[in-house]
Amino acid sequence: MAQLKNILELKKITKKFPGVTALREVDFSCLPGEIHAIVGENGAGKSTLMKILSGVYHQTSGEVMFNGEEAHFATTEEAQRAGISIIFQEFSLIPEFTVAENIFLNREPVGRIGFLRKKEERRLAAQLIRDLGVSLDVDAKVEELSVVQQQVVEIVKALSVTAKVLIMDEPSATLTDVELKKLFEIIRNLKKKGVTIIYISHRLEELFEIADRVTVFKDGEVMGVRNVAEIEQDELISMMVGRKIVDIFPVSGSGGTEPILEVTGFTKGSILKNVGFTLYRGEILGIAGIVGAGRSLLAKCLFGIVKRDSGEVYRDGNMVEIRDVTDAIRCGIGYLPEDRKADGIMHFKNVLQNITIANLPKYETAGFLNYAEEVKDTRRFIEKLDIKAHGVAQNIETLSGGNQQKAIISRWLLKEPEVLIFDEPTRGIDIGAKYEIYKIIRSLADAGKGVIVISSELQEIIGLSDRILVMRSGEIGGVIDQRERRSTEEEVMSIAVGHTYTL
Repeated sequence: MAQLKNILELKKITKKFPGVTALREVDFSCLPGEIHAIVGENGAGKSTLMKILSGVYHQTSGEVMFNGEEAHFATTEEAQRAGISIIFQEFSLIPEFTVAENIFLNREPVGRIGFLRKKEERRLAAQLIRDLGVSLDVDAKVEELSVVQQQVVEIVKALSVTAKVLIMDEPSATLTDVELKKLFEIIRNLKKKGVTIIYISHRLEELFEIADRVTVFKDGEVMGVRNVAEIEQDELISMMVGRKIVDIFPVSGSGGTEPILEVTGFTKGSILKNVGFTLYRGEILGIAGIVGAGRSLLAKCLFGIVKRDSGEVYRDGNMVEIRDVTDAIRCGIGYLPEDRKADGIMHFKNVLQNITIANLPKYETAGFLNYAEEVKDTRRFIEKLDIKAHGVAQNIETLSGGNQQKAIISRWLLKEPEVLIFDEPTRGIDIGAKYEIYKIIRSLADAGKGVIVISSELQEIIGLSDRILVMRSGEIGGVIDQRERRSTEEEVMSIAVGHTYTL
């Protein structure tokens, strides 16, 4: 049998930015109809290489070969016309437009005298969606769609320009398990049609289910290329982080017996229904449940972001009033939001400003801020949490996702709360940074704090928590004590979906 020729080949690609070399003589190739995964820590160079391939950046040196010919893409439009499309983690859809309008945005079918042919646009969009093997209303507005449906629109939009190579950057970051299975079905159908998929993800378990080969990046270089069927996860992690991580989750504590936080009767509309639980000093309480179970809303009500209809909060046995965020902070509660970029970091501000923002009164004297003290504290946490930053004045947005998350954690550690709520603490973060954040979370519990962790990753909830509170349809479905025995994903999901399970 004749050996397949690469549809895509990048040779000795180097990319330099002022003061940093992001890629150093990188070789990368894909076969027609291959699902090729790319993994590596944040800042390893994965996205930079894909932006070169899709015309966002231009390489400093090296060459791109596509379909056997050297290619130069000045813009993303040029790359798309050639057959290379990229779907970024942040979708580029217009919420108020329909599915059909988004698919053919700036490429609308027009008649001889320039009028839009809306009927033809709808027909073509419907045909593309059918070809993908999914069902979607072409007249629905994008803002009305689920995340996975929006992702389908992005995929159809890419395929509408006859994409031969489709790059998917963190496509699963916000998907539920059910949605992810649907996405995998779509990807496999594309593979059957001969489309090459480049799949970037931090969730390693996905790669073993969907990918044919995997390329590992570290510090702007390729550490190796492996057939997925011939590599173990431990070896993959070792290649990524440059060291062996024997157990990604720290050793669990025994948990405490002294209540630090008690919640009773929390109700909000029809979403939260009489929710109550106890958090003990020195424990990590995981909150699990399928999307829509009310986990994040519970956290927002507890922190005063959303006003609850009813319910009481007790701190160290004393009832406290939490009407807003200020009340929550005064009660010694800190909160790291689910969406780091939208609700966590302060855009266009530096590392120092992002770390000290919640503690400004500490540095104020006679109406002036003591900048030297701010610098001192910021440097202390940069060192303590091993934040990879050039200095306190570096723009927060230029840090990797893991280091941005560490900066937000530093903000709260500086405030010294007794209770910390982490909502999706490692979303979009590489395996090495996850390990560091898990150690930070465990150290907080070991120091006598009460920690709540909300996560959609069952492995994370099970590996990190001392007890697991499972929510179902806005209520507490059950509580699993893990101090004697680690639960399984099947046991947690059994409670989450309402099946009978004996604790």
